[in-house]
Amino acid sequence: MTFRGREFYVKRDDLLHPYLSGNKFRKLYTLYHTPVSRYSKIISYGGSQSNAMLSLAYICHSKGWEFEYYTKTPNSRVRESADGNFAQASALGMTTIALPHDAYERRIGELFFLADEKVAVIPQGGATAMAKEGIRLLADEIVQWQHDRHIEHLHVMTPSGTGTTAFYLAKALACECYTTPVVGSEAYLLKQMDALGTVPPNLHVISTQKTYHFAKLYPEFAAVYEELYQGGMEFDLLYAPKMWLALWEHMEQIEGTVLYIHSGGVSGNGTMRQRYYYKGWMS
Repeated sequence: MTFRGREFYVKRDDLLHPYLSGNKFRKLYTLYHTPVSRYSKIISYGGSQSNAMLSLAYICHSKGWEFEYYTKTPNSRVRESADGNFAQASALGMTTIALPHDAYERRIGELFFLADEKVAVIPQGGATAMAKEGIRLLADEIVQWQHDRHIEHLHVMTPSGTGTTAFYLAKALACECYTTPVVGSEAYLLKQMDALGTVPPNLHVISTQKTYHFAKLYPEFAAVYEELYQGGMEFDLLYAPKMWLALWEHMEQIEGTVLYIHSGGVSGNGTMRQRYYYKGWMS
């Protein structure tokens, strides 16, 4: 695809599966292929419009497992909407435990004590070593694609929440990998990745000059979304806009072929587009 006059390649992981799209397919690959008899219940936690939440709801529904999800009390727009990840996950049988902020933080600290032989607790966003196998398969596909196209200097881009995908992808690839922190600061992202191991030297964290807060609305996010959409491809409205803006700000430092890993998440665009519409930033 072409963005602002420059050619980029995009790996369409968003097309892998309607519920397990993008990096969630990779991070939850091992769980998805786990025998039905292994678990009876999955517990997780996070945002009320989380992509991982919807993916876990689908896995549990398909295997007949109970799915219990903890989140901060969602606003009325999320609760009443017939669209979006929360509505879809609820329709798949998710049991939601919505808590006020302080109670939520306390409960999350206790959840891992609930794990046993039949109950698995999956961290927010699927940030676990379980993600390693699926991301390794992604790396293998990238290496094969690079070889088939005889690309010498490849640069791989993917946005980060917890940094799990970027961390394991860089560990599995020899080329330079780039990510940007979307959920928190660069320091927060590095702390999350440090919990997984030593951050690989070929993984570069790049940021935008402007500070953006997660899940907040910004006119430049709407603009870059529309720009990419007009170019023939839809990206999510939470992670992708900042990654593309950060990439563009650092473009002069990157020489060679750029491959953007589409991390999916477009299932949540319906509610996000409504929010942007009410702001007057999207038609």
